[in-house]
Amino acid sequence: MKIQKNIPFSPPDISETEIQEVAEALRSGWITTGPRTKEFEKKIAEYVGTEMCVCLNSQTACAEMALRVLGLQPGDEVITSAYTYTASASVIAHVGAKIVLIDTQKDSLEMDYEAVEAAITEKTKAIIPVDLGGVVCDYDRLFEIVERKKNLFHANGKIQSALGRAAIMADTAHSFGAKRNGEMAGAIADFSSFSFHAVKNLTTAEGGALTWRSIDGIDNADIYKQLQLLSLHGQSKDALAKTRLGAWEYDIIGTWYKCNMTDVIAAIGLKQLERYSGMLQRRKEIIEKYDAAFHPLGIETLPHYTETAQSSGHLYITRIPHITCEQRNEIIIKMAERGIACNVHYKPLPMHTAYKNLGFDIKNYPNAYALFANEITLPLHTCLTDEDVEYILYNYVSIVEEYL
Repeated sequence: MKIQKNIPFSPPDISETEIQEVAEALRSGWITTGPRTKEFEKKIAEYVGTEMCVCLNSQTACAEMALRVLGLQPGDEVITSAYTYTASASVIAHVGAKIVLIDTQKDSLEMDYEAVEAAITEKTKAIIPVDLGGVVCDYDRLFEIVERKKNLFHANGKIQSALGRAAIMADTAHSFGAKRNGEMAGAIADFSSFSFHAVKNLTTAEGGALTWRSIDGIDNADIYKQLQLLSLHGQSKDALAKTRLGAWEYDIIGTWYKCNMTDVIAAIGLKQLERYSGMLQRRKEIIEKYDAAFHPLGIETLPHYTETAQSSGHLYITRIPHITCEQRNEIIIKMAERGIACNVHYKPLPMHTAYKNLGFDIKNYPNAYALFANEITLPLHTCLTDEDVEYILYNYVSIVEEYL
C-alpha cells in the first residue's frame, strides 16, 4: 500500500442530524440547562436501566458530585486503580479524601482484587473501579469484597448508612453501552459516571452523565435534587424554573459548584443517542477485523466480546510482547510517518508529577508498569472506512513484525 493516508486517532462522528438539532436549540431561545438536557437525562436513564440520571459538564464533575452526595470528608479513604486517567483519582483529592492506588492484576487492566480487599480500612468509604477501554469490570467480585469488609465500615450520613458498606463508584467514562451478565454499565455499580468528551463513542463535545442504582430507604428524587444543587451554585431554582411568571425568587442552599450541562450540547447527545446502536455495531466490526489480523502474530489485545460481556468497543488496546518503552515509541513514530495517529492508554498515575508529589512510586506498581511499557492504542472510531481499516492493518503488521 503506497497510498499515504491521514488517519486521526479519535475524531468526533458528527452527522448533519446533530448539526440541525444544535441549530434548533440555538434558534429556540433557550441554550443553557433546559428541556433538551432534561430529555437527554431521561433517555440515558431509560437506555442504561436506572430510574434517574443527571447530566453535567464532564465525567469528572459527575464523579466528584457523586462523592459529595455520598458525604465524603477529609480523612476518608477511596481506593482506585493506578492504571487509569487522572480523573479517576483526582476527584478523591477534590473532596479532601486520601487516594489509595492499587496495582493491576498481572496482564489485566483490572485492579488486583485481592489487593483491593487488603487495602480496605475503617476509613474506606468508596472504591472507584475503571471500565478501561469499554470493558466492564468484575463488579460481582467488588460487591463481595465490600460485603465481607462491612464490619470495618463507619457510616457518615444518610446514604452511607443506607448502604452499610463502602460504595462502588464506577468510572464508566469508556463503557457507555457496554454490558456484563446482561446488565448495562451504569446500572451495575452504586454510582456510575460516563464521559461524553469529544473523543468518546457518544459525544456532546464536553459533558458527562451520572447514574445510580436505587438504594433502600433513599428517595432517588432527593439524590437528583442534591446533585442539581451541588452543580448549580447551591441555587434552589435553575434558570428555566425562574422564567415562570413571578418565580424570580430563589435561595442559595450551600456555597457549592457550577458544572451543569447546557441544552446546546445536550442537543448533540440526543441525536448521537439515536444513532448509537449503529455506532456500537461498527466498532465491533472494526475490532473483529483487527483481532483477526493481529492474534495470529501474537499481538495481545483487550478482549472486548466474551460469553458474559459485551464491551462498548471504546479503545483498541494492543500489547507487543517483549518490546521496551523505547521500541514502543519507535513503532508509534513509524505509524505517524505513515499518517496513522496512535496513542498510549495509560501512563500509570504514579509516573506523573502530581502523584509522585503525593508519595506514590511506580516501583510499587510493577504490573501497571508492565502493561504500560509495551502498550499501543490504534485508531478505533466510526469515521473509519473499510479502506482506512485495511490501511491501518497493513501498516501496523508490517511495522510490528520487525519487533516480534
